[in-house]
Amino acid sequence: MKLPVYLYGHPVLRKESVEVTDQYPDLKKLVDDMFETMYHSEGVGLAAPQIGRNDRIVVIDASPVADSFPECAGWKQALINPEIEILDGEPVSRAEGCLSLPGLSEDVNRVEHIRLKWLDTDLNPHEQEISGFLARIVQHECDHLEGKLYIDHISLIRKQLIRGKLHNIMDGKTRCDYPAKYAPKKKK
Repeated sequence: MKLPVYLYGHPVLRKESVEVTDQYPDLKKLVDDMFETMYHSEGVGLAAPQIGRNDRIVVIDASPVADSFPECAGWKQALINPEIEILDGEPVSRAEGCLSLPGLSEDVNRVEHIRLKWLDTDLNPHEQEISGFLARIVQHECDHLEGKLYIDHISLIRKQLIRGKLHNIMDGKTRCDYPAKYAPKKKK
């Protein structure tokens, strides 16, 4: 089932997510719905807060960018309770976008060599070293679980320059090609 993507300004995007336990109801169904939502929205990743759930769940299918970034080929995972360890390397600046920030893209500095630990949907543990653009995708999605957005990594000057666009998203004046849930209107 396609779910609406929660857009910038919605409070759920700024809350820290909670760990998933073995008592989590319908985990596999939720993950399937998240993948369907991500594909319909033409994203390569989606975190549970982006569908209004503050649970430590991320889905990624990096295959669509594999022509430009070969390390992404065939990398499709559901990450339950993911943990990232930064391994080494200087931060690299690359453009990032986000389904929760439609129409925006900004250069973000991130390290591109990490160790990722996660559980699959059967709650089996996995660990993998990841490099390049794939590491960027994983870090971007896992930031959502901490209540962070990629714009939190840009300079104050850049934030000032996009302030009007951010307000348009919050005010529901930005449209996207997928079902979206806008921030609640403030009462006057």
